[in-house]
Amino acid sequence: MSYITVSLDLSKHDRSSFICGKSLLDNYFQKQASQDVKRNLSACFVLIDKNTDEISGYYTLSSNSIPQNQIPENFKKKLPPSYISIPSILLGRLAISSKYQGKGFGQLLLVDALKRCFDTSGSIGAYAVVVDSLDYEAEQFYDKYGFIKLPDSGKLFLPITTIAELFK
Repeated sequence: MSYITVSLDLSKHDRSSFICGKSLLDNYFQKQASQDVKRNLSACFVLIDKNTDEISGYYTLSSNSIPQNQIPENFKKKLPPSYISIPSILLGRLAISSKYQGKGFGQLLLVDALKRCFDTSGSIGAYAVVVDSLDYEAEQFYDKYGFIKLPDSGKLFLPITTIAELFK
């Protein structure tokens, strides 16, 4: 099998049978993702088998900002105090089909998302990638890849400067 990540094509990709085991993520992908894409609220990317177009996983990206008072002090001291909020990119959802879980597809999608965010940050300016983890399991997943907890928000972030080190 050969896999590729592409933008969700509403006329080509069948989302109805996608199940990751988390109802919030399943329902979003099956019922709401297409509307968010049409309304430019998020961009949705799918990992597919190039031969069958079967969806193995997906993630969404959208613009975001972090209130400066939520950024840890060691990062905040390097930012201009005139910014009330800091521009970022939200990795809103990331899910792997139950059929493909435990095979490294989550890491593959995360790296793809981070690369896309890194590339975009050169055009629009973004300080970090932010995730709002669904549950403890998701938080542990992002923590394993170096994401840092934002105080008092439940969100995690990874500075673009850290991401840049991955792709140099």
